[in-house]
Amino acid sequence: MSVKLEDRPIDQVKEEVVDVLVYNYSHGIISNEAFERRLDAVIEATSHQVMMDQISDLKPAPDDTVKKHKEHQFSVNYSDQEVQATDKMINILGTADRSGVWTVPRELKVFTVLGGSTIDFTNAKFSGPNVNIKIYSLLGSDSIFVPENINIVSKAFCMLGSVQNKAPSVASSVAPTVTIEGVVLLSDLSIKIKKTMKESFMAFANQMKAMFDDGSK
Repeated sequence: MSVKLEDRPIDQVKEEVVDVLVYNYSHGIISNEAFERRLDAVIEATSHQVMMDQISDLKPAPDDTVKKHKEHQFSVNYSDQEVQATDKMINILGTADRSGVWTVPRELKVFTVLGGSTIDFTNAKFSGPNVNIKIYSLLGSDSIFVPENINIVSKAFCMLGSVQNKAPSVASSVAPTVTIEGVVLLSDLSIKIKKTMKESFMAFANQMKAMFDDGSK
């Protein structure tokens, strides 16, 4: 007996619908405009049926190629190499940057005085499920960029400054959790997503399209 559509987990239905959209777009069955329009509808949908309506005229993927590539693309990277438990970033009258592929320590201390720092977790490799970032900022500017598949907890104390957290607070119970603590004095601290869900899916779909195009030549 099949489970009623409305009784299925909505996140699971959304993933399956996105897989069908990516498959049809990457094989040239629907245009870029149609893919983007339907993807918008799926992301914003709160109803199972609204999501299913976006693929009612499309072919299902014949195998799990898209699903496997998507799981690899959006999975959190964990490092199997040992990394020091605590690391520091010191920014005095200057700037520092942690981005690209780098291994995240269990604790990162950031000291900013009349300077700035950028910490980008988009392509980072995590050494464990819990990361603590301790920020001490005076007359500085610090930016933290995160993907949507990690949890962010902001506990930083701010005085005569600004702390803006635009990242999701809950991604998944198995996703790593980054806890941000410390003191922001006459400084700005921003925490935000590097890429939206739509941007991430669009980039992934174009990668799949390029892969299938190369395979057909």
